[in-house]
Amino acid sequence: MIHELPLWFEWASLTALAVLLLVDLFVVGRRPHVPSMRESALWVGFYVALALVFGAIVAAVGGGAPAGEFYAGWLTEYSLSVDNLFVFVLIMARFAVPREQQQRVLMVGIIVALVLRGAFILAGAAVLEQFVWVFYLFGAFLVYTAIKLVVGEDEAEEYRENRAVRLVRRVLPIGSRYDGGRLRTVEDGRRVFTPLVVVFLAIGSTDLLFAFDSIPAIFGLTQDPFIVFTTNVFALMGLRQLYFLLGGLLERLVYLPIGLAVILGFIGVKLVLEALHENTVPFINGGEPVDAVPTVPIWLSLVVIVGALAVTTVASLLRTRALRAAQATDVAPVGAREED
Repeated sequence: MIHELPLWFEWASLTALAVLLLVDLFVVGRRPHVPSMRESALWVGFYVALALVFGAIVAAVGGGAPAGEFYAGWLTEYSLSVDNLFVFVLIMARFAVPREQQQRVLMVGIIVALVLRGAFILAGAAVLEQFVWVFYLFGAFLVYTAIKLVVGEDEAEEYRENRAVRLVRRVLPIGSRYDGGRLRTVEDGRRVFTPLVVVFLAIGSTDLLFAFDSIPAIFGLTQDPFIVFTTNVFALMGLRQLYFLLGGLLERLVYLPIGLAVILGFIGVKLVLEALHENTVPFINGGEPVDAVPTVPIWLSLVVIVGALAVTTVASLLRTRALRAAQATDVAPVGAREED
């Protein structure tokens, strides 16, 4: 459902978010460093609080329905973005990005991703407005993705450069070493681009590939392009600090793919049900809407999303704790026998 939020509110919100991103980029560019756990936690808390406040403002301006859609979309996008961090870690390792430059790389990569996602969202909204049957495709794709996550086919053990990155390598003269935060440097007597250029593109383009999963999922919760885009902005804005905060915790979230699969599968089914309600496909019910199928209210979407994330996170932490305890007990008797 599309809710008519005031145009002034949409423009004011987008302007404020753009200014916030530019200020964040300026601060990171002026003082590249490796953030401490405390600093990362404070920034993650700030962006989470900012998203909660924005949702409350949406409720005050447009009512509870768009606010509920924003919260559901933001939680879904944020949880799916956590999965991106696994790939970001691989990219940083693949290109040997200096730790003090990783904040800047993530920030620029995220801005590139937001620009690309904005274009993707506008195109998707235009298509959905004209062709309701696309909901069937989106729904089927999300269910298929959920199945891949459960069986483990979606896991990437190493980063593979996509076509955009390979094209840049062929077109631009790329050097072999970093030169602080500079994009160009002199190497062997000639001007070349530093590997930072390639890493920026790798982060941005790889994130866009993840958007092929997440954006259809958000369209399953709301069809308002403004809400879809703002959920993406708020989810990605805190991703940079989350990268440093989680660190080794990523490896402990062993059941996260199952939680994401539940969310994607649920939204996929929701999309198909909505498509049946607005059906125009001739070979389904004679091209008429199917009113007998149930509708999924936004509150139920929120319950499923929050519940899936909470259960999989707690189960993951309990599982890894149990494995560590088992390993500790296995090692102790060996040492005891050696002493005897």
